[in-house]
Amino acid sequence: MAILVTGAAGFIGCNMVQRLLASNHRIFGIDNLSNGSRKNIAHSLQDARFVFVEADLSDLSAFMPVAQQFHSTDPITEVWHLAANSDIPAGIDDAGVDLRDTFMTTFNTLEVMKRLKIKQLAFASTSAVYGDHENVRLHEDIGPLLPISNYGAMKLASEALISAAAEAWLERAWIFRFPNVIGVPATHGALLDFIRKLRQTPDNLNVLGNGTQQKGYLHVSELIDAMLYIREFAEERLAYYNIGSDDEGVTVRFMAEQVVAAAAPAAKISFGEGNKGWVGDVPRFVYSIEKLRALGWQPKIGSADAIKLAIHEIIDQEMHQ
Repeated sequence: MAILVTGAAGFIGCNMVQRLLASNHRIFGIDNLSNGSRKNIAHSLQDARFVFVEADLSDLSAFMPVAQQFHSTDPITEVWHLAANSDIPAGIDDAGVDLRDTFMTTFNTLEVMKRLKIKQLAFASTSAVYGDHENVRLHEDIGPLLPISNYGAMKLASEALISAAAEAWLERAWIFRFPNVIGVPATHGALLDFIRKLRQTPDNLNVLGNGTQQKGYLHVSELIDAMLYIREFAEERLAYYNIGSDDEGVTVRFMAEQVVAAAAPAAKISFGEGNKGWVGDVPRFVYSIEKLRALGWQPKIGSADAIKLAIHEIIDQEMHQ
């Protein structure tokens, strides 16, 4: 029996592959390598239990034969669908990016699963499905859900597809609404952006927005812990959970100051205007993880410590590029 991981070479995917291999699972991985890379899975590829194929999940004619080959080699019992566009501004500029890489990958994953009679799905969703509720603590049943980015819209549409499939033929589905996740291998995000900017201009760090944006941050290792915990203990046929930090989060100003202190202590920080870094950015949100805590899980470190840990990890990553 095997597990299929889509987006296996991406930030979350490669960490999930490592954890599943450590639990003695046979893993099949698919990724189009638009955001991920083979370097991210180089260590996992040394394990004979992991088989990887580069393929475009938004193209069913390319996806289906790969999945069929995997399934005939070792029957797939569940799918971890982690593939999506992770560049929110890119989806604002071109809505087709999220239609193709976020929604159609979900549509095709469900179609492949239905044809191959694979009836368990774990899905990486996002806090972006909620939209901007300002200072209201976001819990799983708040509404209305009005995303302000194409990324959030296509993730919400994907959740709707999964809900319909759970009514018709899926036996189990787990939907994980991600927070801001940090760690390595970093492929995008404010911390990586700050560190790379300082390599170019060590005396100055330009920051989008006025620095008051405030959100919770979770280290990728804890995200993986939470997803696997929900997979094991949530009993609902369609289980949907916020995963996040257990605090009010930190500001972009705090993040910038921590990066400067670690990477270029003499640098000046220059902030922009307004409380949004880009169109579609939710400047402030606070997650409720009461539902997840009631299930029995909560993070071990807060947003500030997660930021500090990730900064040092990303600096080390960039030094060894």
